[in-house]
Amino acid sequence: MPMVRNLGRAASQLLQSSGCGCGVSLVPIRGIGVSPRQVASDASFHSVTFSESDHPRVLITGGLGQLGVGLAKLLRKRFGKNNVILSDIRKPADNVFYSGPFIFADILDYKNLREIVVNNRITWLFHYSALLSAVGEANVPLARAVNITGLHNVLDIAAEHNLRLFVPSTIGAFGPTSPRDPTPDLCIQRPRTIYGVSKVHAELMGEYYHYRYGLDFRCLRYPGIISADSQPGGGTTDYAVKIFHDAIKTGKFKCYLRPDTRLPMMYIDDCLKATLEVMEAPAESLTMRTYNISAMSFTPEELAQEVQKYVPELQMTYNVDQVRQAIADSWPMNFDDSNARRDWGWKHDYDLPELVTTMFSYLGSDSRIAQAN
Repeated sequence: MPMVRNLGRAASQLLQSSGCGCGVSLVPIRGIGVSPRQVASDASFHSVTFSESDHPRVLITGGLGQLGVGLAKLLRKRFGKNNVILSDIRKPADNVFYSGPFIFADILDYKNLREIVVNNRITWLFHYSALLSAVGEANVPLARAVNITGLHNVLDIAAEHNLRLFVPSTIGAFGPTSPRDPTPDLCIQRPRTIYGVSKVHAELMGEYYHYRYGLDFRCLRYPGIISADSQPGGGTTDYAVKIFHDAIKTGKFKCYLRPDTRLPMMYIDDCLKATLEVMEAPAESLTMRTYNISAMSFTPEELAQEVQKYVPELQMTYNVDQVRQAIADSWPMNFDDSNARRDWGWKHDYDLPELVTTMFSYLGSDSRIAQAN
C-alpha cells in the first residue's frame, strides 16, 4: 500500500504540473456502507440514503473532457443546476465555470475526494477521469496511476457511502483475439494498450464490488464518440471529429488510419442519452454490470464520402500512424448491443448521414457548406 500511495502522490503532482485533468459472500449486500477502507464508527458524517422520489446529488470527475460538460448540461436540465457538480484539476472556461457548480477534485487525493462526497451529500458519481489510448501509450506510468489508482479511490468511496457509480468503458477493452464483427458483451478480452487494460480492470473491479459490497456499479462500453463542441483528446477514433474541423477550415484532411478501417461510432447526444438511461434503469432490469452500446459503424473512406456532400472539394489523404493503426486493428468493427436494447430499452437516434448533417450545422455556416446546401 505505501507504494501505491507514493505512486498516487507522484502522479498527482505530475498531473497538476502538466495541466492534465474474511470469507467472501457472492450475494449482493444492499445498503451496507462498507468498503476496504473502513472508517471509524464515531466519524462525524453518515451515508446518504437516496430515495427514487428525490433528485440525486451528482459529482462528475474528469468533467472537462469530451463528455463531462455535455453530461453536466443534460443532468442539470433534469435534476436542477445545483444538484450536479462538475470537477476536474484543470481551470474551466468561463462559460463552463458560470454554468453551474464547479470544484477542484483530484481523484488521486483520496481524502479530498471523500470530503467532496461527504460535504456535498453526493449520491451519484460519474467517473470520467482517464488518459485515453494514444496519450496513455505515451505515458504509461501516468495512465496507470490515473486510470487504475484513481479508480480504486473512487470504488472505495462509492462503496463506503452507498453511491450509484458510473464508470465508462470502451471499445479499447477488447483485443486482437476478441471477436470483431460483431463483438458481444461477453467474450475474451486481451487489450494491448494500458487504456484498454485499465478499462477491463475497471469492469471487473466494479462487478466485484457489486457482488462483494453491494455497490450499485453501472458501466457502458462506448464506441468512438463524435461531438462538435470539443476538440480531439488523444483517442484513436478522434479522426472522426477532426475531419469536420479541417474540412471547414482548409478543405483538406490527412487521416492517420487506413481508409478501410471500420470502427463503431456514436454521436455524443446518443452517448449521453444512453448514460442517463442506464443510470435511471431499475436495478432489477439489469442482467449485467457492463453493456456494449452502439449506433453506427463506418470507415474513414465512408465518412469522407458523406462529408464531401457538404464540402465537395475536400481533399482526403492518408498518412498512417502505425501505433494508432495497430490499436484500431485490435478493436471491434461492430458492437453487439442487443442486451442493452433488451434490458433497458436502448435505442440510438443518429446514423451516419444524420451525424454529418448535425456536425456541420453546429460547426458553422461556412461558404462552401452554404453553397452545397
